[in-house]
Amino acid sequence: MGGIGFSFHVIWRRLRGIAAVPLSRKKENERKGAFMKKKQWKLDGWIIAIIAWSAFLHLYQIGNSGSNVYYTAAAKSMAASWKAFFFAALDPEGFITVDKPPVALWLQALSVKLFGVSDWSVLLPEAVAGIASTWMIYVIVRPWAGQTAARWASFAFSCTPAFVAVARTNNIDAVLVFTLLFATWMLMKAVMTQRWTWLVGSFAVVGIGFNMKMLQAYMVLPAFYLFYWLAGRGPWKKRAGHLLVATIVLLSVSLSYAAAAALIPAEKRPYIGGSQTNSVLELALGYNGIERLTGEAGPGGGKGRADVNGNAQPPVDDRAPFNDKAGTAFPDGSGGAPPTVGSQLQSPPSVPRGGMGGIGGGEIGDPGVFRLFQLPLAGQASWLLPFAAVVAIGLGIDVWRRRQITAFHQFLLFWFAWLGPMLVFFSIAGFYHRYYLSMLAPAIAVLVGAGGAMLASSERWTRWLFPAALVATYAFEGWTAWQYRSSFSPVWPLAVGFYGLAMVCLWFAMEGREHVRRIVYRAALIGVLALPAYWSLTPVLYGTNSTIPYAGPDLQRDRGAPMPTAAMPDGQEERSLRGETGQPGDGAGRWQTSRSLTALVSYLEQRAGKAKYLAATIRATEAAELMLHTDRAVMAMGGFGGTDPVLTPKKLEKMARNGEVKYFLLSGEGRGNQELVQWIQTHCKEVPFSEWSGGEKALNGGMERREMTLYVYNG
Repeated sequence: MGGIGFSFHVIWRRLRGIAAVPLSRKKENERKGAFMKKKQWKLDGWIIAIIAWSAFLHLYQIGNSGSNVYYTAAAKSMAASWKAFFFAALDPEGFITVDKPPVALWLQALSVKLFGVSDWSVLLPEAVAGIASTWMIYVIVRPWAGQTAARWASFAFSCTPAFVAVARTNNIDAVLVFTLLFATWMLMKAVMTQRWTWLVGSFAVVGIGFNMKMLQAYMVLPAFYLFYWLAGRGPWKKRAGHLLVATIVLLSVSLSYAAAAALIPAEKRPYIGGSQTNSVLELALGYNGIERLTGEAGPGGGKGRADVNGNAQPPVDDRAPFNDKAGTAFPDGSGGAPPTVGSQLQSPPSVPRGGMGGIGGGEIGDPGVFRLFQLPLAGQASWLLPFAAVVAIGLGIDVWRRRQITAFHQFLLFWFAWLGPMLVFFSIAGFYHRYYLSMLAPAIAVLVGAGGAMLASSERWTRWLFPAALVATYAFEGWTAWQYRSSFSPVWPLAVGFYGLAMVCLWFAMEGREHVRRIVYRAALIGVLALPAYWSLTPVLYGTNSTIPYAGPDLQRDRGAPMPTAAMPDGQEERSLRGETGQPGDGAGRWQTSRSLTALVSYLEQRAGKAKYLAATIRATEAAELMLHTDRAVMAMGGFGGTDPVLTPKKLEKMARNGEVKYFLLSGEGRGNQELVQWIQTHCKEVPFSEWSGGEKALNGGMERREMTLYVYNG
């Protein structure tokens, strides 16, 4: 009995000793050792609420912007043909692929196979990936930084406007982000379990990501290598060996699709869209690689354009009309081409407009150190960058003070290594779209959620860091929102600024009162996330550009305009475009109404006979629009931009003589293979507009303005 009493006394003294540790010290101890402990996972009501919020952002009114017609047509073709499925061909005959590898599009094709062709079916995989990514952030952060930090990181991630915008379209970035987060979870598992097979698996998953968007997936690799080198156990030779094997697996998985395409004779597979040499590797390293950095992959590559007659045109501002809905797959006149100049609808001063852009200060501004902090990029993913910058300072101070790098430090370093190279790329690259900034979302969110707790500790060395982070972040957010005052009430940025000032004052006033400070901490972070949350709501409330998505109050338009609903050419419910200005990029720019498009398809189906292709176009977007209204294949002779060297005039003439294609639809917009255009204009007869337009008049902004011309080859 005495032994039992002694044991109880010892346990009681130890418990009292733990209780006597200052609150901030206990939190630090938990952070240092949390990743080593196997905790029992219980139902977390807060994360359920965050997932519900994320589901609302990604699923509510999911079709209000339509879908990217280019990928939707490919998904339809892939669902109809195994050949098209494997190669991600734009058309069911497998003439040319889209300009991306097939893996992410496989999900859209399977959804089309299950649910039929619609905006909703192709948007679903991206929306689910967006919701799942929010959950993955929580799963990744919790073992390393605790449940509270995981909640904040998950919530911050769900409030990233660029990610919400792109996940509501069938652009494939949301699936890529989820894939990379899954690879991250496996990497963390490799360190926690000290089983290098998890490391190999994580690199293999990154290789799968390469077969979604190519080198974009490799942007996380510096973080992967650094983290395993720092956190992996064993001699450096052993860790180097593990990384070498993982790299071999990474390259093997990454190049598997390229190898398959190279082993199949070119005449038995589709042409690799976006490449100049019919090569997947060239597509990866060129159009989807170095050319993004140099700007050569942008519209016109920064050079002048040419119309279908071969006449040179000067470079133009490729920004689309204010709040255009380019690329909707099934509206009245399903648009999908990159928008062009000529907008009559003016956007508010100093407010960025949606569109293709990317060159010469269009969609993404000019290269420079402060590019991400200026319009038009500041409102997409940069809201919390000042907070992350202060976390970096705090991390440096904490490492210097401890004279060692703890497990928690390694965890934060991983996310800085994720973030850093991307910040450099997006600051200097010549061409990309705003929604590419969704790649920044995981790192920024985790640094806010996990790093915020470190900043808020009561240590003498760091007590000024949290208020400094608040001041920097609230000031930047207020300034950014103020730039949108033409479409966003200036009261709100002022209110957020004063709220932030109040939080900073309360933080200092409550020094030594830890319970109250916890409340102030939560209130301060909620305030920091208020404006990003509203920006994330704008695609839900107003819709976005389905081809080049973005978020912001400048999406708001006349609330009296009709909302888009489902529409298919087989007599299902039709819908009207919200953009009824007849401007390019909103659908009306190419087809004045769906009747003219339907009439053209009907005309071609009645007269094309048994030709392999219903018609041929120079650019893929015109072909995609036609294929969404027919089950016949349409040949995109020049790929997405119209410049892929797929055909020569001799090859085209041979196809026409063999009866493979009879009709050709040419547009005066954009670049194109002028040799093919000249052959068509020389050897084919123009079909009068009145015969195939369904009785529609070519109004300004309609087909006449874009010089849509139909030709027929009669031998």
